[in-house]
Amino acid sequence: MINITEKAKEKLLQERQKEGLSEVHNLRIPIEEGGCSGLKYSLTFDQSTQPTDEVFEDKDMKVLVDKKSLPYLLGTTLDFSDGLKGKGFFFNNPNVTKTCGCGESFST
Repeated sequence: MINITEKAKEKLLQERQKEGLSEVHNLRIPIEEGGCSGLKYSLTFDQSTQPTDEVFEDKDMKVLVDKKSLPYLLGTTLDFSDGLKGKGFFFNNPNVTKTCGCGESFST
């Protein structure tokens, strides 16, 4: 399961509207290779579901995760901060054992 905070949901809905996308565009969270720690998060909107996708729903938002990325994301909460220490989406991920100094990448 992947959870989304209310603050993150509000910002995602704003971003989807800003990009001119409709409600058929769901949130996709793939894990990609890269960054100083080896893996990094990505957020996109996608209107199609692939056969290898797991689909989660939280706060009336569908989240698509490919099976390769799923083990890295189970139990994760997506949040949004607009504070002085940083602005943007961030992941509270219980599977992470190490992050880089900038917080953009991780390893498990």
